[in-house]
Amino acid sequence: MQRIYALIIGSLLMSLPAVAQHENRAGGSENRGGSARRVGGGYIPSRGPQPSRGAAHQGAPQQAPRENGQRQEAPRQSFRDQTGHPEAPHVHHDGSWIGHDERGGDDARFHLDHPWEHGRFEGGFGPRYVWRLGGGGPDRFWFNGFYFSVAPFDLPYVDNWDWDDDDVVIYADPDHPGWYLAYNVRLGTYVHVMYLGE
Repeated sequence: MQRIYALIIGSLLMSLPAVAQHENRAGGSENRGGSARRVGGGYIPSRGPQPSRGAAHQGAPQQAPRENGQRQEAPRQSFRDQTGHPEAPHVHHDGSWIGHDERGGDDARFHLDHPWEHGRFEGGFGPRYVWRLGGGGPDRFWFNGFYFSVAPFDLPYVDNWDWDDDDVVIYADPDHPGWYLAYNVRLGTYVHVMYLGE
C-alpha cells in the first residue's frame, strides 16, 4: 500500500512542472491581480482594439513638414507607459491596447492605395486562433501557409520576436483598411502587418 501512495505522490510531483508551464503559456497564473501592470507572459486579449476616437492625439507620430522637398518622420513617441513595460505598442492584461488610439485613424503612414492587395486573411481572428510562427523575418514571415510582412514603421518593435517559435494572434485593425495587428503572446507587444497571401 505504501508503494502505491509513493507512486501516486511521485507521479504528481513529476507532473507539476508541465502544469505550471501550461498555465504560464495560456496566461493562467499571470492574469491574477494587478493586471494593468503586466504585459505578455502568455496573456491573450479577448478582443482587438476599439476604433480610435477620430483624429490623432497630440504627440502621435505624423509626417513632419517638408524640408528640401523630402518628408521627414516626426520624432517617435514613447509607448513605455509604466516602469518595466516595453518601448513598443503593447496590451495590458486588462485588455487596454497601449499605442493604438494614439496613432489615430488619419496617420498618413497607414494609407494604402490598394488595401488587401493580396486578398483578405481568412485564417481566423482573435483569441481562439493562436498561431505559431514558422519562420522568416519582418519582411516576410509565415504560419500555417499564411504569409505576412511587418509595416516598415513598426520594424523597431520586432527586434526581440522569435520568428521560428513565438505565438501570435491576428486581430483586424479597425482604423486602417488593409492592415492587421499581429499580437505576440510571449511579449505582449503588437505591430501592424500586411497579409501577403497563401
